[in-house]
Amino acid sequence: MIQFEQFALQNGLRVVVHEDHSTPMAVVNVMYDVGARDEDPAQTGFAHLFEHLMFGGSVNIPSYDEPLQRAGGENNAYTTNDLTNYYCQLPAENIETAFWLESDRMLSLAFGEKSLEVQRKVVSEEFKEHYLNKPYGDVWHKMRALAYKTHPYRWMTIGAELSHIENASLQNVKQFFFKHYRPVNAILTVAGHVTVVQVRQLAEKWFGDIPAGEKYIRHLPQEAVQTTARKLEVHANVPVDAFYKCWHIYPRMDPRYYTTDLLTEILSGGGSSRLFQSLVKEKQIFSNIGCYHFGSIDAGLVTIEGKLVRGVKMEDAEQAVEAELQKIKDTPVEEKELRKVKNKTESLIAFEDMSLMSRAGSLSFYTLLGDTNMINEELNKYRLATATGLQQEANIIFDPANSNTMYYFGNH
Repeated sequence: MIQFEQFALQNGLRVVVHEDHSTPMAVVNVMYDVGARDEDPAQTGFAHLFEHLMFGGSVNIPSYDEPLQRAGGENNAYTTNDLTNYYCQLPAENIETAFWLESDRMLSLAFGEKSLEVQRKVVSEEFKEHYLNKPYGDVWHKMRALAYKTHPYRWMTIGAELSHIENASLQNVKQFFFKHYRPVNAILTVAGHVTVVQVRQLAEKWFGDIPAGEKYIRHLPQEAVQTTARKLEVHANVPVDAFYKCWHIYPRMDPRYYTTDLLTEILSGGGSSRLFQSLVKEKQIFSNIGCYHFGSIDAGLVTIEGKLVRGVKMEDAEQAVEAELQKIKDTPVEEKELRKVKNKTESLIAFEDMSLMSRAGSLSFYTLLGDTNMINEELNKYRLATATGLQQEANIIFDPANSNTMYYFGNH
């Protein structure tokens, strides 16, 4: 059991404290309930641009990294379609430095044309390097647009197109900040060699007088149930042909999420998994193959993707994948195989919980989902999954009408 305590400041900032006195370190994690799904379709990539801007200096602190490094700390951040997370780890005795830095960023960034220009360039370069010029870099741009017609998951975190970032004005950026990066939209988790009393005092001192902001209520357009298969062919300058297929699955808080997660493990969790054994080792149709999902908060996608062995026809590769899916639809998974993936999931969760940083991140994430104690209950939800349940879900999810297929051909 991971112990924690929670309270909220008057401005709406939610605070979670996890005491762990077996370490001299502390982690300060600030999670904002804003991601790429909260962007205007004509101005995408903003949440990710902010991840860069947040390190460009705040109102009273010109450089974020320098004071943190002097205090023996390290930090990082990431943005997804659902959320933005900033975290730092430092010796617990210097924890106030982290409170000072994070609260100043939340109070207000140092908005300036120069800072925006620098970060715009950085993000534009990243866009070109990873998504435009890299082999297979545009796969998810195309796949999201194929699978989602209305929900904002139809664009990637980096943004739907480069021009959105290139044309972002200081005014647009400021509006986005003061709408989303407010105490009422944030969760502060502090973990490590700290006490609840100390964290409460520091939180009041550093965050207490930041204006609350308005609670942002989402009204995201919901994706209609997909009723016909969709296909896309791409020809690009890549070394080998690749096959991608995805199906719509459930939101993160749906109980069937756990069954789906186990299904992906059975199909592709390592060298003894079904897709690898059958299609890579035995039939040698793919040189590698994987099945995964993004764990997104709203209804997401489960994906099978693989690189074909040279000379193999795309249609044959797809048929081979379909044959494997048919087996899991027709015949319940054997108890032994199910137990194996459950054990693997259990050790994965245990391993994640070993790191202070990841415990703090999980506490923030579950708080964002609305139930911090999920950190102690998730494992049991996996344990409850049954072979019959897995078979039923396989038949619902892997329905051809629910599928989006991309044939990605190389020029060779």
